[in-house]
Amino acid sequence: MKRLSLILAAMLALTACQEQPAGEPVTRAAIGDHSDMPAPEVVEVAEEDVPEAEEAPAVASVCKSATFEGVRLTHCVADPAKHRIRTALGPSGGAAYGSLSAFARSIDHSTVAFAVNGGMYGDNGQPIGYYVQGGDRIKELNRSDGSGNFHLKPNGVFYGTGGSWRIRTSDSFFSNVRDRPQFGTQSGPMLVIGGKLHPEIAENGPSRAIRNGVGIAKDGKAHFVRSEAPLSFGQLARFYRDELNVPDALYLDGQVSSLWDPASERLDSRTGLGPIIAVTNR
Repeated sequence: MKRLSLILAAMLALTACQEQPAGEPVTRAAIGDHSDMPAPEVVEVAEEDVPEAEEAPAVASVCKSATFEGVRLTHCVADPAKHRIRTALGPSGGAAYGSLSAFARSIDHSTVAFAVNGGMYGDNGQPIGYYVQGGDRIKELNRSDGSGNFHLKPNGVFYGTGGSWRIRTSDSFFSNVRDRPQFGTQSGPMLVIGGKLHPEIAENGPSRAIRNGVGIAKDGKAHFVRSEAPLSFGQLARFYRDELNVPDALYLDGQVSSLWDPASERLDSRTGLGPIIAVTNR
């Protein structure tokens, strides 16, 4: 029995000395390391299959650049089918806004197509002629004689209700208009009357200034024009008659002529303005 035990011990010792067959290598990974996991499948997407972020459509400006007789102009068109027109003087019971910047702070920009200065006024910014705002008449029609551009007869009135806009000489307005419009502003002189130039305006007078005006075309659209360089009354009147084919046009003012065009981010900074004409989106 003792001999058998010795034989078994010898056999175990011999087995321990023999080389063991190679096993599979062991890979150890720290906790949180997923390097032993299969790599995720990569899906290639064609470029055209990736949707692009949609951008809000830009609002196109209704104001365009033009050049007439060597003078650069800005021409803005109000369309009765798309726009409404209102006059603005100042906050209720307060002083005149005095600038387009101040007016811009009082209104939602998204509603405005453009705005311009809109008629003759005195030192306090108050209109010196007929003026209606929101159906309220602030100033009666002024048919008196005097000096200055306003009294270069015939002068006229730009007025309207809803999408119907007109320009008449002051005498024609007095004789023919009975219902009070929603808006109205009197200025002068007239530039074009029934397709003809104002009889007292020289072809190319010596007076040059930054000027603006408004004209009503046969299709009812209102054409607002502001010069970007000094020009004469005759040049502005001819642009309305010859280029725009507008039968009736009215001078609005000079020197302080200003434009606010939100679509192009233009906001003229001139101060000391009186009445303002705002063209708003329907």
